[in-house]
Amino acid sequence: MHHTPKKASPLQAYSILIFLSLVWGSSFILIKKALISFDPLEVACMRISISAIAFTPFLLWQLKNVDWNKWKFFLLVGFTGSGIPAFMYAIAQTQISSTMSGVLNSLTPIFTLIVSILVYKNPLNLSKIEGVILGFVGAAMLFILGDSGDSGSNLWYGLFVVIGTLCYGFSSNIVQHNLAGIRSLIISAVSFCMIGPPAIAYLSTTDILTDITTHEYGYQSLAAIAFLALAGTVMASVLFYYLVQVTDAVFSSTVAFIMPLVAILWGLFDGEIVLMTDLIGMILILGGVYRINKKKKD
Repeated sequence: MHHTPKKASPLQAYSILIFLSLVWGSSFILIKKALISFDPLEVACMRISISAIAFTPFLLWQLKNVDWNKWKFFLLVGFTGSGIPAFMYAIAQTQISSTMSGVLNSLTPIFTLIVSILVYKNPLNLSKIEGVILGFVGAAMLFILGDSGDSGSNLWYGLFVVIGTLCYGFSSNIVQHNLAGIRSLIISAVSFCMIGPPAIAYLSTTDILTDITTHEYGYQSLAAIAFLALAGTVMASVLFYYLVQVTDAVFSSTVAFIMPLVAILWGLFDGEIVLMTDLIGMILILGGVYRINKKKKD
């Protein structure tokens, strides 16, 4: 069953954007806290499993309204919008700070644009080329100079975050171009319930319950993952896919403007060192995102 949502008013669009920025900007510190008690595969699989379980009632409720002819696109959204990034960010943050992860996440709108041009043949203009170049210069600066205040870091693990942002770029475009007219709740519920069973199966082979009950911070880490899944994944993904449909993929991905600021504030609060090079790299990336979006409003 197809459903065409009305275009959002500016107030509605920006309200959702700010809410998503705050929730997702907090996700990097939550991943950091989850990794205290669990390994990256467990963190990712718990995040996916909790989200899939939470979405199951919605899927059952909407089952008759699901267009199963589009199952390949639902599966692709599941993997690119949640499945692969959940692993990429958790692995990355075993070696880089939550701040670095949050700043590199700003590449999402740039990859969203690149995918829209290369895969969906959207037009390219000079300001978009400038934006992409500026964004990648900022990212390169972070890899070369950033995060050196953290002696235990391995900057190359930031590439896992880059892979995650590339996946998000695909996910946004698939929702906009291939799943247009399908309710955001259905997109989220179907895609998560498709990737949930393998994650749950993996967790059944681990000592996750023992880790929760015996580790000093087991319950705190579990709470971090639960909040990450229920607020940062379940609630936020429905809102994000709705936002993509009532605006467009590139506007929606500008959630990346506010997210790194939230991530930096959480990092500072948690005692992480933020260098001037981190801030300059972030400004360059966000400057690129601004250039990409500027011509859309002209």
